[in-house]
Amino acid sequence: MKIKSLNARRIWDSRGRPTVEVEVTNEDGTSGSGIAPAGASMGTREAVELRDGGSAFGGRDVQRALAGIEREIAPLLVGRDVSDQAGIDAALIALDGTPTKTRLGGNALVATSLAVLHAAAAQARQPLWQYLAQGRTVQLPLPQIQIFGGGAHAGRRVDVQDFMVIATGASSFAQALEMTAEVYRAAGEIMAARGALAGVADEGGWWPNFARNEEALDTLVQAIEKAGYTPGSEVAIALDIAASEFGSKGRYRLALENQELDSDGLCERLLRWLERYPIVSIEDPLAEDDEAGLVAFTRAAGDRVQVVGDDYLVTNAQRVRQAAAIGACNCALIKPNQAGTVTETRAALDAARAAGYASIVSARSGETEDVAIVHLATGWNAGQLKVGSFARSERMAKWNEALRIESRPGAPAGFAGRAALAGRAP
Repeated sequence: MKIKSLNARRIWDSRGRPTVEVEVTNEDGTSGSGIAPAGASMGTREAVELRDGGSAFGGRDVQRALAGIEREIAPLLVGRDVSDQAGIDAALIALDGTPTKTRLGGNALVATSLAVLHAAAAQARQPLWQYLAQGRTVQLPLPQIQIFGGGAHAGRRVDVQDFMVIATGASSFAQALEMTAEVYRAAGEIMAARGALAGVADEGGWWPNFARNEEALDTLVQAIEKAGYTPGSEVAIALDIAASEFGSKGRYRLALENQELDSDGLCERLLRWLERYPIVSIEDPLAEDDEAGLVAFTRAAGDRVQVVGDDYLVTNAQRVRQAAAIGACNCALIKPNQAGTVTETRAALDAARAAGYASIVSARSGETEDVAIVHLATGWNAGQLKVGSFARSERMAKWNEALRIESRPGAPAGFAGRAALAGRAP
């Protein structure tokens, strides 16, 4: 089925900032739309958004990206077979012609690529996850859900960016959300009682007023217990350190505690946390430029905890292969807008799988109502999904979409559960 038309518009993300939506319509009238999310903490090698600069919306308008879609991308794609995702994405990459999509914009390319994918599934009359699975047996992913937001998501109120929970004792996606809802509620009650609740962060997690980073971990354990669960065996902790946000060249500045650590010092701090708290996953424990530190931390902790590469890997298949060759990380975070196209995103996931890594399909802090990543995580059998918190409609749209997938006839064959985690036996 050929593409009949391609249209783009400016819409708004969860932070009230402009973003790009693309709608692809097929010759039979079926259609699909894709929307570009936006990150707050970003790797230096990821696909670059094209923004207008100037005074409008703080320089974040997307008229240049929209113009590129209208003048160059639409004429290129109209008349092409909508099911040829790889060919279309290759054409988009060649048209842009830059390593990080700077000419046409990663936001323009990822919105277009996702719209083509949605339109192809619509033309096939299949749910997107099923279209992606191509008859293979797949499972619903294990969710990582933010309870406290910090770092760039919360005005650096705490240094660590995400304090999350994973319902390791859940036997279904629905049960995982039930358990997380109780922990989220309990954490809010604890914070409110202490007078330490400052609102909610970008991704919907509680915006706390802590004196130390460890205080967030202590409170998270208390919230798990208050919700009626056993820390570790039923509900565990996952962290996104986002170390590139407060460190470079092997030096790390913990603003909350007015302390500077070298790479070894930060590793030692994190290893102590692993001994003290029921942590099963740590993302970006060292900065993207601290490769030796990432290797050292993975060597020290990778047999007992999931070490996730985000800013370091930037959803790039070649970087995943290079990391695996030197023993850095054991899990890849997969973000479509980091790569720029669906095909490149899938290549990074395949590289992670070939390396024996786990994988987590992830949202961004500037999100939209687009639920594509839920279908990617499910249809590609990624094993894990990270969307943000258990609040705010752009987050809940995705959690609720997974519930719909799980409850409908022809649902995936079960729930990935704890077995999806790297570095720890189920």
